[in-house]
Amino acid sequence: MLMLIFLVSIAVLLFCIIKLKLNAFVALLVTAFGTGIACSMPLNDVANVVTNKFGGTLGGIGIVTGLGVMLGMFMYEAGGIDNISNGIIKKLGDARSHYAVSLSGFITGIPVFGDVVYIMFAPMLRVLSRKTGYSMAAYACAISTATTCTFALVLPTAPPLAVAENLGLEVGIFFFYALICAFVGMFVAGILYGGILNRIDQKNGRTWDFSDMDRAMIMENIEDPKLHRSAHSESALQSTNIQAAAKADSDKPKMGAGLAMSILLVPIILILFGSFGPMFLPEGGFLDFIKFVGSKNVAMTIGVLYGALVARPYLQRSITNIMSDGADQVGLILLITGAGGAYGGILQASGIADTITAMFNNLDMPILIMCFLIAQILRCAQGSTTVALVTTSAIMVNAIAASGVSPILCAIATCAGGIGLSLPNDSGFWAISRFFHISVTDTIRGWTLGGFVAGVTILIFTIILSMFQNALPGLM
Repeated sequence: MLMLIFLVSIAVLLFCIIKLKLNAFVALLVTAFGTGIACSMPLNDVANVVTNKFGGTLGGIGIVTGLGVMLGMFMYEAGGIDNISNGIIKKLGDARSHYAVSLSGFITGIPVFGDVVYIMFAPMLRVLSRKTGYSMAAYACAISTATTCTFALVLPTAPPLAVAENLGLEVGIFFFYALICAFVGMFVAGILYGGILNRIDQKNGRTWDFSDMDRAMIMENIEDPKLHRSAHSESALQSTNIQAAAKADSDKPKMGAGLAMSILLVPIILILFGSFGPMFLPEGGFLDFIKFVGSKNVAMTIGVLYGALVARPYLQRSITNIMSDGADQVGLILLITGAGGAYGGILQASGIADTITAMFNNLDMPILIMCFLIAQILRCAQGSTTVALVTTSAIMVNAIAASGVSPILCAIATCAGGIGLSLPNDSGFWAISRFFHISVTDTIRGWTLGGFVAGVTILIFTIILSMFQNALPGLM
């Protein structure tokens, strides 16, 4: 009976999101309340579980997510993100441009949300494609798989933070192994599989339509990405004052790639010290200090303060306005993540999570594959990586604790399941198609299948790591 209620709840969630076009936040709350009532839970318990799990999820990830968005905005507004990506592409050259695109997307995808990265890169990559003849589907694969790997696996983005919170993981250790796994997935999917797509398109004589693109304007924007970011409407550009402002903006120095990377690295290094320090340092005041500054909230606060300080000379807007915009951006993400936690809490409290775990255990399925499959099915069904990962980690928490497999690796397998097989019910699918001006078929080849290759690659790599989990630091 509980399994039937779970399947109906998933169907209701899909109906609300896909057919009724409800926001995922509202759809998750409706489904959570309805599932609890259908399971004959006391009404007060239903309300309390939803409230407590919503608050608990946000309490674990809210500060870090908000600070992470602000940190990324400082890098972006100061021109550092542009210099990182442009520097990598120029360094590797046209012949290895797909390597550069994947690596750039991997780095910039950590502090910057995916759609922003696509907007940044799309004009540049269309110019490169026209110049080199490299497949646009392959470029879309390179950038999208790289950013999706970091979004699903690498802190401080919301989905892996929620998974770490649900499973009670040490975030620094999780970050270390997740970063390695994400890089492996990016390399195989973005570079190797993307290269295969390019060779197929080259062999078939595929061409791409650039008729809508004014080459001179695009090249100007590549040389001055900040001017492109602050581009005004055609009528506004006729204003003398705005033209003067645009000229002043173009004359403003941009943050160097090294300095921009330091903004990203400061909190990461602090978190890693805080997580691995207890393995090597004796108990005492210094270790307590390392653990304090290495806690995720403190480390990210230090990182944002450092980012504001070093980015200030390069910013066109006030630090207060940038932080306010960052808070605005993160609001809906936190609401959806919190609602996903509430739905997961209902699944646990009602006994549905234990029923699902028992069913998969009866299939004698390895826990890593189980985590991957549940997340993958939910990802395909309702389109959201965040919802899939929050729900799966809530369902699997008890099974993971009893499995004997490292919770870190189970978390990575779960996150890998949230990467691939993005279908047209996912807004990211249409973002890729729209920004890169490619067909639905090419979007499926590059984005949908590319993500699946990345996810399966990460799962396989995680299974290999599990064979050595007793020897690797921090896994057990």
